[in-house]
Amino acid sequence: MTWSIVARDAATGAYGVAVSTCAFAVGSRVPYGGGRIGAIATQAFVNPLYGVDGLRLLQEGRSALEIVATLTAADEGRAHRQLHVIDRDGRIAAHTGAACIDWCGAVDGPQVSVAGNMLAGPEVVQETLKTYIAASALDFDERLLVALEAGEKAGGDKRGKQSAAIRIWNGEPVPSFDIRVDDHADPLKELRRLWRVAHQRYVPFQQVAPSRSRPAGVTDRAELDKLCDDYAANWNARHPDKG
Repeated sequence: MTWSIVARDAATGAYGVAVSTCAFAVGSRVPYGGGRIGAIATQAFVNPLYGVDGLRLLQEGRSALEIVATLTAADEGRAHRQLHVIDRDGRIAAHTGAACIDWCGAVDGPQVSVAGNMLAGPEVVQETLKTYIAASALDFDERLLVALEAGEKAGGDKRGKQSAAIRIWNGEPVPSFDIRVDDHADPLKELRRLWRVAHQRYVPFQQVAPSRSRPAGVTDRAELDKLCDDYAANWNARHPDKG
C-alpha cells in the first residue's frame, strides 16, 4: 500500500529512503538504514523485523541479495510482504510477494531501487526511478523528494494519500536527515514545506552534533548559531523559494 525509493548517493556515500502512502505514519514503519552499511524499505504488510534484522545483516557485510533471501525465507508471511535493500556496495535486491495487491513490483537502476504495491500502475515506480536518475545535479534529499513527487503525479497509491517521509544516513548510525508527515491531505506538498524548514537550522545542527568522528560535537552556542545562520543563508541562495 506504498511506494518507496532506496538509494545511495554516489557523490557523498549517503544512503536514503523516501516513501509515500495512503496510511498513517509511514515514516515510523518503512525506512531503515545506517551510514556506510546500506538502507532497507519494508512495506505492504510491513514486517518490522525485516528492518531490525536486515540492519544487523548489513552491518555484517552481507549482500543485498543474501539479506532478502535470508529475511523472506524465515517469514511464513512473505507472500504478503514487499522488501527492497541496497547494501554497502550499492547492490540492489527486492522481493514482492505473490499476495501483494496490484499494481505491485519493483524497478532499479545504478545504486537505486523503487518498489511499490497497490499503486495506480507500473508508471508510478517507472517515473519515480526516471526522475531520480535525471535529477543527479540536485542535492540528495531534494533528489529523493522530486522522485516521489513524480511518482505521485503518475498516480501514486491508488487509494489516495496520507503520509510521507525521507530519511538519510551520512556516515553515522543515526540519520542526518529525518523528516516525515504522518497525517495530511497532501503529504508530499507538506513534506516539501518541511524540507525547506529543515534546512534553516535542523540540518546544520545535525552536521555539528556529536558523532563517532567528533564525539563532543559543537557546544559553543555562539559558534553554533553562526554555523546555522551561515548554512541557511548559503542554502537559501541556492534554493530560492518559488512559492
